[in-house]
Amino acid sequence: MSTRRLVTVPAVLIAFSVVTGALPALVVVALLVDLLRPAARGTFVTLRLVLFLEAFLVTEVLGLVLLAVVGVASLGSRPRREAMTWPVQRWYTGTLMAAVKALFAVRLEIDGAELATPAEPVLVMIRHASVVDVLLPAVLLANPLRVRLRYVLKRELLFDPCMDIAGHFLPNCFVARDGGSSLEEIGAVRALKDGIGAGDGVLVYPEGTRFTEQKRRRVLERLRGDPAALARAERLRHVLPVRPGGPLALLDAPPACDVLFIAHHGLEATATVANAWSGALVGGTIRVKIWREPGASIPRGRDAQLEWLTARWERLDDWLASAHTASAAAAEERRMLPETR
Repeated sequence: MSTRRLVTVPAVLIAFSVVTGALPALVVVALLVDLLRPAARGTFVTLRLVLFLEAFLVTEVLGLVLLAVVGVASLGSRPRREAMTWPVQRWYTGTLMAAVKALFAVRLEIDGAELATPAEPVLVMIRHASVVDVLLPAVLLANPLRVRLRYVLKRELLFDPCMDIAGHFLPNCFVARDGGSSLEEIGAVRALKDGIGAGDGVLVYPEGTRFTEQKRRRVLERLRGDPAALARAERLRHVLPVRPGGPLALLDAPPACDVLFIAHHGLEATATVANAWSGALVGGTIRVKIWREPGASIPRGRDAQLEWLTARWERLDDWLASAHTASAAAAEERRMLPETR
C-alpha cells in the first residue's frame, strides 16, 4: 500500500503543477480545437474537459492535504479517524459533482429521493455506466442525508490516492474484477455489513463493471452454453446481468436490510473520455429513479435470492428503456424545430 502511494501521490502533485502552469495555453488550444472541430461547435466541450481536469486535480490535491491532517489529528484512533474522514469524503464527492454540473451545464432530476431515509441501515444497488456515476450515491445519499456508505469498489481505483487513502480510513472493500480471489473477496464484501446500524449503508454495483454494448455482447457469448441464463441476460438491454457473488453475500448476511435500487440515465455520454469529448453531456439532464424494497420481502436461499434480484434488475432495465425512448423522442423534437419555423 505504502509503495503504491509513493508513486500515486507524487504523480498527482506533478500533474497538478504541470496542468496548472500550462492552463492558459491549454485553454487557448482547447478553444481552437472547439472552433475547428464541427462536433464541438456550440458545446466548447474540449474547453470544458480541460477546466474539469484542473478542477479534479485541485480537488485531489486539497483532498490529500485534508486526509493528511486527518491522519495526524486522529492520533492513531480508528474511530476518531473514521469520524474525521466522513466530512472529507462528503466535501470531495460534492465538489467533483458540483464541477460536473457547472462545467457541463447538466441538471439532476431525482424521482424517489424521499425513499432514501437514513433512519435504518440499507443496501444500495446502482447501475454502472460511467466514470461519473460513482459520485451519484454520495450526492443522493451520503451528502444530503449523512448516510455513512461502505463501498464495494474495483481495485483499479486504488491508483487514485484520495480514493485509496480515504477508502482505507473508512470501512470499504476493494475487489478484483477477474474473480481470481472470489471466495476471499466475497467474504470481505459480506463483512461490510458487520456492525451496521441506523445511518449506515453498504453500496455495491451488481454488474461488477461499467455497461457497454461490447461487454454485453461478450457476456451473451459466454452464456451460450446455459440457455436459461442466456435467455435472462438477453432480456436486459441497458444493463449487464448481475454478478451474484457480492450482491448475494450482502443480501444473505445479517442484519436484514431494506434495499435501495438506483437507476440513472444521461451519464452514458461519460462512459469513456472519447464519449465525453462528443459533447453529448453538455446541457443534458441526468435522470435518477430510486425505489426501495423492504428487507422482509427478500427470500432466503441463494436460488430464491438470485431470482428476486434478477427480477428487480429487469425492472431497472425497463425503466432505462423508457428513459432512452423519452430521451430519443426529445432529441428528435429538438432536431425538427428549425425545420418547422
